[in-house]
Amino acid sequence: MRVITGSARGRKLETREGEAVRPTPERVKEALFSIVQFELEGRRVLDLFAGSGQLGIEALSRGAREAVFVDASAESAAVVRKNVEACGFSGAARVVHADFASYLAGNCGKFDLAFLDPPYRAGLLQQALPLAASHMNPGGTVVCEHPFDEELPLDAAGFRKERSYRYGKVMLAVYRRKDVPET
Repeated sequence: MRVITGSARGRKLETREGEAVRPTPERVKEALFSIVQFELEGRRVLDLFAGSGQLGIEALSRGAREAVFVDASAESAAVVRKNVEACGFSGAARVVHADFASYLAGNCGKFDLAFLDPPYRAGLLQQALPLAASHMNPGGTVVCEHPFDEELPLDAAGFRKERSYRYGKVMLAVYRRKDVPET
């Protein structure tokens, strides 16, 4: 697993071993960043269920101002810290070892872009989506990765599913605020 492009292009990222970990496949990551390519520069990003941190790190590499990485696993948080340091993003990154609900219940501020990639089939995405959407700036975007046979709601906390993309067994659902015109 590597950073695709930007200031940290080609950097190898570590990941945890085992079946509890499911990194986003490279072609899905490339597609995701094609979708949000004009929404990164100078933005504040949330990488919820961060795992290795590859999505937030890719966003920083492509010009995001700040990324907050949240994961309930102490092992994953340690891997994210190591990857952030190896890519030179320590000053622009904040790694939080907490479950998504307690983090989003606190004063975490507002985000411009959020990546939600929880463990599949655990019901976490349906819980996390409205919580994360409520912490988005006007014009913000939430991107959810989920299995192709899992249905997501059309609306969540003022956000509407704008489009879904299928990549084999993986789906990306893009949510944008309903009352903000598209750019």
